[in-house]
Amino acid sequence: MSTLEQLSDAVKNGKRKEALPLLQQALDENIEAQTILTDALIPAMDEIGDKFSKNEIFVPEMLVSARTMAACTEVLKPKLVEAGGAQSLGKAVIGTVSGDMHDIGKSLVKMLVESKGFEIEDLGVDVAPETFVDYVKSNPDCKFVFLSALLTTTMTAMADTIKGLEAAGVRDQVTVFVGGAPITQEFAEEIGADYYTPDAGVCAAKAAEVATA
Repeated sequence: MSTLEQLSDAVKNGKRKEALPLLQQALDENIEAQTILTDALIPAMDEIGDKFSKNEIFVPEMLVSARTMAACTEVLKPKLVEAGGAQSLGKAVIGTVSGDMHDIGKSLVKMLVESKGFEIEDLGVDVAPETFVDYVKSNPDCKFVFLSALLTTTMTAMADTIKGLEAAGVRDQVTVFVGGAPITQEFAEEIGADYYTPDAGVCAAKAAEVATA
């Protein structure tokens, strides 16, 4: 089995202590950073995201894989920039909406979206609508907004955020994704979101599809 295949397996299995030495081994073998990313890391997380969407694995397995992926990409980032090979799909911002302190789902989406090649800013939890608006206004190159809510009582904050983007005149600048346990396609349409996705894997795949369309 090649080094890249071993690395891909380590990421899929969430074995960070094996993945990082394998990543270094690949670099020592003069495999380009972009090749490591596109041939080993991204396919690994694509497979994990697909399995998660099909309920073949669950949040704990997804998290350890995503964290292993994140550790590997941190090592690769400076090398990708140095080589001029960091192919960004665009800038994005993510957060759990005002009044909601849930973090795991949002963090999963961030890691998977980032693994697709997005530059994504995480505003954290309990993020006020105006905070999202201010970020988009201050970052005209931000093209995607990801809103997470895990409580029915905080769903209205998603609507308030979209209204805020409209009032600020920046709604057309961004594609808005919404997700979380209580969110439905009907609700997404009702509040004027662009996309609803049922889980992190589907969200990352759809975002990459939109960015490259």
